Amino acid sequence: MIVLQAAVFGKIGAALGAAIAAIAAAFGIGQIGKATMESIARQPESAGNLRTAMIIAAGMIEGAALFAIIVCVLVLFVG
Repeated sequence: MIVLQAAVFGKIGAALGAAIAAIAAAFGIGQIGKATMESIARQPESAGNLRTAMIIAAGMIEGAALFAIIVCVLVLFVG
């Protein structure tokens, strides 16, 4: 009985972890976009450099979030 409860709680925890990782990544990418747009509004001549930095940072956040989601999915199906 206790083992069954632990397995259920483990699956719930993995699902919550995946959801939190996705929400946190979306929030982080939104903050990057917001800051970049504010910076471009202040200095339009630096738009190209800022856009490149924004895309690189968003890609790194997305990669970390994807890794977290994959780990959570593995816990759901393997664990």
